[in-house]
Amino acid sequence: MASEELAQKLQRRLQLEESGAAVEGEAAAGPAGRGEEAAGDEAERSCLTASAGAELSAKLCRRQDINEGAAQPRRAAVFNPYTEFKEFSRRQIKDMERMFRLYDSGRDGYIDLMELKLMMEKLGAPQTHLGLKNMIKEVDEDFDGKLSFREFLLIFHKAAAGELEEDSGLLTLAKLSEIDVSIEGVKGAKNFFEAKVQALSSASKFEAEIKAEQDERKREEEERKHRRAAFRELKSAFTQ
Repeated sequence: MASEELAQKLQRRLQLEESGAAVEGEAAAGPAGRGEEAAGDEAERSCLTASAGAELSAKLCRRQDINEGAAQPRRAAVFNPYTEFKEFSRRQIKDMERMFRLYDSGRDGYIDLMELKLMMEKLGAPQTHLGLKNMIKEVDEDFDGKLSFREFLLIFHKAAAGELEEDSGLLTLAKLSEIDVSIEGVKGAKNFFEAKVQALSSASKFEAEIKAEQDERKREEEERKHRRAAFRELKSAFTQ
């Protein structure tokens, strides 16, 4: 509505200028014209306030739903762990993924509180119910009360960066997981050149791991071909 009023005002101004009576038109408008402008500004401010209020209200409602356990989980954005967590090698990320899948007993792509409880018990560091909830809360970015694979990787990211407290259950998890993340990445390099050298070394290592995986797949394929050929020979020998 405010934009329509503004368009009408501009049209009226153009008409006045074309007729050569701009000054008289403004004088004639007087306080009434200024009143219309003030009303338009007030309407625009009310519109913006209503929009901001609606957004804040939506956030508060979602937070209340989360606290009451009634919030619907939001679909996580697709991410590439190898590009987002560059401080870890491919092998490390695959080890983390293997561990994540091991304890994701529901096969839903998440580790919930009960699955985390089982994980910590298997690792020999059982936690209280409150302790488990606090562990999830430390990395639960979407407030759904469970760990996605990305949030699971955040545990090791924070552990490697020294961002976890000594008494944190997540730090205990990272230490007991047998996945070494203490010397990876370029964190702690003394200067830019050392960081650059370490980054290049990490990139070379990444490429070497990809090549090793490809070679391993080729070897497995060759072995399957040899087994099939041997089986065919054996089968033809019996059928003759």
